[in-house]
Amino acid sequence: MTNKKRIEAHDIVIVGGGPVGLAAAVEFSNLGIKTILLETSDSFSDGSRAICWSQRTLEIMDRSGAATKMLEKGVTWNQGRVYLKHHEIYNFDLQMETDLKMPAFINLQQYYVEEFLESHLRGKKLTDIRRLNEVDDISITENKTALLSVITPNEKYEINAKYVIAADGVNSFLRKRLGLETKGKKFEEKFLITDIHVKEPYPMERRFWFDPIFHKGQSALLHVQPDNILRIDLQLGVNADPKIESNPTRVQSRIQKMLGENIDFDIQWISVYSFSCKRMDRFVHEPVFFVGDAAHVVSPFGARGGNGGIQDIDNLVWKLASVLKGLAPKSLLKSYDLERVPAADENILNSSRSTDFMTPKNEASKEFREAVFLLSKNMPFARKLVNSGRLSSPHSYHNSFLNSKDDPAFIGKGPIPGSASLDAVLGLKSTEVWLLDYLGREFCCLVFVNDSILSSKRFEEFRKFVKTLNPQMNLVMVSRAIISKNMRATVLVDKSGKCFNKWSAIPGSVYLIRPDQHIATRWKNYPELENLEQAFKKALGHCEGK
Repeated sequence: MTNKKRIEAHDIVIVGGGPVGLAAAVEFSNLGIKTILLETSDSFSDGSRAICWSQRTLEIMDRSGAATKMLEKGVTWNQGRVYLKHHEIYNFDLQMETDLKMPAFINLQQYYVEEFLESHLRGKKLTDIRRLNEVDDISITENKTALLSVITPNEKYEINAKYVIAADGVNSFLRKRLGLETKGKKFEEKFLITDIHVKEPYPMERRFWFDPIFHKGQSALLHVQPDNILRIDLQLGVNADPKIESNPTRVQSRIQKMLGENIDFDIQWISVYSFSCKRMDRFVHEPVFFVGDAAHVVSPFGARGGNGGIQDIDNLVWKLASVLKGLAPKSLLKSYDLERVPAADENILNSSRSTDFMTPKNEASKEFREAVFLLSKNMPFARKLVNSGRLSSPHSYHNSFLNSKDDPAFIGKGPIPGSASLDAVLGLKSTEVWLLDYLGREFCCLVFVNDSILSSKRFEEFRKFVKTLNPQMNLVMVSRAIISKNMRATVLVDKSGKCFNKWSAIPGSVYLIRPDQHIATRWKNYPELENLEQAFKKALGHCEGK
């Protein structure tokens, strides 16, 4: 008698236990959705791999409750310096605003991020993390579910999944097994990447060199990580031999020239790589959704890889959760492609432009770069053309069918529909608080108010109507002054007026905000209740194409 293969059934299976897969599990757990996470390895990532985590990523992690340990351990940096040979061309500060909760960037090794996310998940108890569980086959059933074949050291079993999140990286097995591919450009240029440990701390800033005296004719990048670890990237050229260039003695010599003879260091990790800028034609192949490097790849310059993947799951998870809970139609899931494919294109474009500037391929490109360098010494406008990697920023879904028409009364000022919400420091009693913390993980109406509005019959009708909407909508109110009326709801105080200015708001302005804190639409003055309801339904995918 033969033993039958065990078959499990689950709503959500995540394949891949890197930062993107783990972050997806965290997002689902916060929305009360159980998941199975399958990971081939039995440990966290080798080497530090991704290290730069953007403000937007930190805001997403913070909303999920997973940012605290990252901030405590990570190296915060806002400043960068760009050099030509040994002369500084310019420096920049990525965070001129002081009223933001999250820094512009932190540097934190990928294995720490994975450790912190997994620890957070274990506290939630809604994710079954299965290490040493390798997917060795996938097929789509007649019912449009995914049948996964999983092999472990002790057994082989199957999972029938309503939805699969493919977070299995640049060499995605799921993508290949389904006969899908990424298309784009492969760059032949080779780079040395190494992490080294130094005894003395370095300034907390990004440094980039064009044609440095320690590495003539090439480029170099230095980032500071926790534990006195430096990440160094050195351009090697097209014809470099990876085996020769990864020799520890050769790497030791190169790094010594860069840091100086008086700096002692130990090499932690070495790799020689080239890269591609590619993506899949589309990321949705129901019931499989591709995220992160499984869906799109870019160069490491600009920190758009890992951060782009986190924004993928931020966009996708609330939509899948809404469909699973019966709160939204399946048509909502189409918006993942329509919103995140353009985001990938934006990242690929910026990544490709950075690479082309670093490694000009023809005489015209070389002459352009030399002219930019020459002008940048005295002309501030030219410094913006010096491209050492355009750093990751949130994509605006301004063309999404989930948005409603913008109110022309804003005359284009403030965050438009599709944009990510803007943070601001506000007051609550005697405490400073942050706006994004109050917008939360549900749909939200952000209303700018004053005493007169709060006392009006129209506002009371508006507030009661918001409470009737399904799924539940959060109501957040911001006033320029402390409200004299005894309110049964929280009113945040914007004494400085900066929040009103950022959002181009007046008393009576209303913003409809999605669970991923992107703006669905806005009104300069109170909308009619039927208009609010229609915009709400549209943001849930009920009015596709309308």
